[in-house]
Amino acid sequence: MTSTIRLTMAQALIRAMAAQKTVYKCENLPLFAGVWAIFGHGNVAAVGEALYAERERLPTYRGHNEQAMAHAAIAFAKASRRRRMMAATSSIGPGATNMVTAAALAHVNRLPVLLLPGDVFAGRAPDPVLQQIEDFADGTVSANDCFRPVSRYFDRITRPEQIVSAFERALHVLTDPALCGPVTLSLCQDVQAEAFDCPTSFLAERLWTPRRPEPDRGELARAAAALKSARKPLAICGGGVLYSEAEGELLAFCEAHGLPIVETQAGKGAIADDHPLMLGALGVTGTAAANQMAAEADLILSVGSRLQDFTTGSHTLFRQANLIGLNVVACDAVKLGAASLVADARAGLTALGWAMAGGKAPEAWTRLAQDRKAAWRGKADTALAAPASASAFPSDAPPSDAPPSDAQVIGAVMRAGDASDVVVCAAGGLPGELHKLWRTREPGGYHLEYGFSCMGYEIAGGLGVKLADPAREVIVMVGDGSYLMMNSEIATSIMLGLKLIVVVLDNRGYGCINRLQRSTGSPSFNNLLRDAWQVEAPAVDFAAHAAALGAQARQVASIPALEQAFAEARKASRTQVIVIETDPLASTGEGGHWWDVAVPEVSALPGVNEARRNYEAAIKARAS
Repeated sequence: MTSTIRLTMAQALIRAMAAQKTVYKCENLPLFAGVWAIFGHGNVAAVGEALYAERERLPTYRGHNEQAMAHAAIAFAKASRRRRMMAATSSIGPGATNMVTAAALAHVNRLPVLLLPGDVFAGRAPDPVLQQIEDFADGTVSANDCFRPVSRYFDRITRPEQIVSAFERALHVLTDPALCGPVTLSLCQDVQAEAFDCPTSFLAERLWTPRRPEPDRGELARAAAALKSARKPLAICGGGVLYSEAEGELLAFCEAHGLPIVETQAGKGAIADDHPLMLGALGVTGTAAANQMAAEADLILSVGSRLQDFTTGSHTLFRQANLIGLNVVACDAVKLGAASLVADARAGLTALGWAMAGGKAPEAWTRLAQDRKAAWRGKADTALAAPASASAFPSDAPPSDAPPSDAQVIGAVMRAGDASDVVVCAAGGLPGELHKLWRTREPGGYHLEYGFSCMGYEIAGGLGVKLADPAREVIVMVGDGSYLMMNSEIATSIMLGLKLIVVVLDNRGYGCINRLQRSTGSPSFNNLLRDAWQVEAPAVDFAAHAAALGAQARQVASIPALEQAFAEARKASRTQVIVIETDPLASTGEGGHWWDVAVPEVSALPGVNEARRNYEAAIKARAS
């Protein structure tokens, strides 16, 4: 006879969550590190009561914005290499829909997060309740249906006993390396409070260990043969290398077989930047060395990358190369016509190394990669250096009339930083500059959300990273546009005692998109504050704002002053915010690659017509 216990649906769910364990860093740890919660009428009574009862086993963290708290949960999972995760719960209505953007971010980036939005009454007796969406053609629709296309698994719990099978399916998706992504369990608010006879087995401790699928023998043999015959092979290090904890295997494989390495945004940091084979960033935001080698390669081994357009240069960068797609996700393994090698990255690289049996690329190819890396390093050093006249000015005065570039700010932060630091960023021009210029020295030191390029992720993401790895200094680099979109988790960082160093680069608008606008032939319009319709130009005091949220904040006027402020911030024990004005028009000209952004076919603007001609030439070249 099955043993049962009388629990509400919410109590059963929260107790089951607290019982899940995982293996991470050779320890058995809780799979769910906690639950982010903003309570409302759709979750406070039942989910709130259940969380209170389990607060010692499953901590509850209070956020200030539902999207931000879900971002923090996602960043925690990314920083934990998908081995651990968090949940986020909200009320119905705007609380729930605020999390939809975060769900899309997790979906694109293949990151696990459990979303528990409240929903309408399954019994419908009080319909329409406060914040309920009414669809006159479909009585089953609620606002939470917005989660369906951005969830790897979605379920609406309309009876309490449904939570047993729904949570089992949720765990399968959250922990599976190929299916991994956001799960939404939409919790009808009356059902949350209803009791049922819950099987005690549902509440038993369960240990989740990493699954490492081995490659198919036929695919392995074909991949090894192709690599052996290649004269100019190249390896792409994608995010799957980090999630598989396969950085050692990738490096050993490339050292043994002479493959230069390039990295995506998600894969950056798996291999130290100063390793001779590491050429740095690939693609639209790539280094000259990486892109030159990719353009000439005859075979590319893509490890754990989903090959999005920034990586491939909108399918123009390595068209002459054959591809091998080593990926745990079959759909990713066959992109761009690649020969698939479906496997866990660590297991696949190990097997491929055995199958290669000593094959190695010509030494001339490896030497060429190292020569090009040295040339790129010199150009990057120039971009990262402080303005030439900086030493001639006191640290509290600007060294010139022009504000520094993003690259010069990055250089200052790197010079004042440490190898163990983690840089966090997401959107705008900074990801492009960081991808090609930031020099990582330890795995996990580079945390960029660039799959969804979501403005507002940065500070909340930094919070999640700090929760995952509190011993490391977490540096959030954020533009003024993203800061204004979402900054409230500065207050949360103070509340939780999770120190961040936030560097705000104020270029007075959306500088990245302004540059893109101008590159497609249009004049500056509605991106920089000075080019937007207004009665009065806003003068935002970011340092004063951050201080009002509880941070210690200051504005600096030069690169030397930034380095001094950053050194002082490292010694502090609470969140620090440093603000510096930057040039909205400057970006690193070296490196990079073409990106497909459609230009209007007809226009009254001569600049747009010229840009269209250039665009058509690029499209023709891609098709040839």
